[in-house]
Amino acid sequence: MRILIVGGGGREHALAWKIVQSPLVDTLFASPGNPGIARHATCVDIGVDAHESLVDFARRERVDLTVVGPEVPLVSGLGDRLAAAGLSVFGPSARAASIEGSKSFAKDLMRRHGIPTARFSTFDDPDRARDYCRDVGAPLVVKADGLAAGKGAIVCATIEEADAAIAECMERKAFGAAGARVVVEEFMLGQEVSFFALSNGGDAIPLAAAEDHKAIFDGDRGPNTGGMGCYSPVAAFDEALEKRVMETIVRPTLAALAREGAPYRGVLYAGLMLTEQGPKVVEFNCRFGDPECQALVVRAPGDLVPLLLASARGEGWPPSVPWPHVASVCVNIASGGYPGTYPTGLPIRGIDAAEARTGVHVFHAGTARRDGTLVTAGGRVLGVTAVAETLEAAIDAAYGGVLEISFERMHYRRDIGRRKT
Repeated sequence: MRILIVGGGGREHALAWKIVQSPLVDTLFASPGNPGIARHATCVDIGVDAHESLVDFARRERVDLTVVGPEVPLVSGLGDRLAAAGLSVFGPSARAASIEGSKSFAKDLMRRHGIPTARFSTFDDPDRARDYCRDVGAPLVVKADGLAAGKGAIVCATIEEADAAIAECMERKAFGAAGARVVVEEFMLGQEVSFFALSNGGDAIPLAAAEDHKAIFDGDRGPNTGGMGCYSPVAAFDEALEKRVMETIVRPTLAALAREGAPYRGVLYAGLMLTEQGPKVVEFNCRFGDPECQALVVRAPGDLVPLLLASARGEGWPPSVPWPHVASVCVNIASGGYPGTYPTGLPIRGIDAAEARTGVHVFHAGTARRDGTLVTAGGRVLGVTAVAETLEAAIDAAYGGVLEISFERMHYRRDIGRRKT
């Protein structure tokens, strides 16, 4: 088989690392890829937004399956373009990807179909949004309606913070067009978990759960990022809870999309809050999470490719393989200043030493090669990921790998995975 991965971040490096292990795969391409992905695939200089060029490339190279990593090309219709050209694509249509592309679409879908989520309302007018905040009362959450790179949800402890968040989104336009409309919802108390399932358009199977750490600083302080690290599995998310989530959230959501003319093929990411009343949806995403994907693939059993193919082609699932009783941890190393402004082009050292450690894999997120030297090229630079028999051992292995790596002003959290240990 010939497979194309669209994207160039840590999630796509993790997918490339896993996919290339399949005996079904002869050739792996990545567009645009990154220096880490280049160890496993032939990287081609086509951006994720160049839909026509991607379709032409997939046709010319006789690609059997295109795996779309990021949300932006899915929301803007790359899956539709590939499918219209007769090509197999792992990833939903633009209509189905609205489950992530528009928070108001997702929340309205959940309300219409009785899927558990927080009380909410949607606003185009900032003054009406502020009035609603006073009706609901703090704490609450203000969310940019559109895509905001994982940074558009603002938890507000007071009404004054909510006013500021509304101004940030709607008046100062911190998230561009994504914040022209906002969703304001009640704050849910509980443990937040990311759960992943695959859909083939008619049926769904569970994968696994992980717990992300969004805030930039230890102790969940500071502004939200795209994710500073995660661990898997999550002790609170046992087999009974997984079954409950599949039956009350995942399958009803997929059935609702199908009834409304948007059958879903791909991976569904359910961001959940485990409340006293049971699991409720915080948000849906239309792709693997980043860094959750890194933590999942290193502990995922067997061959991932048959699952991706079944999902893309609407076929029956291959025989299930139980997930092993091991744990994984991903610690993201970021550029100093992220999620604000940060320097790039700084030389990176120590990756080989980190990967020489037992169970450690280093996934590239924001790197580049300049004159033969590996340098920083993004906010989140590397995802140091480890798998071990226990969570504590995986934490120790991941941080052992982190300590081997250095570049100027590098930053990472020191408490990934330690919330529950």
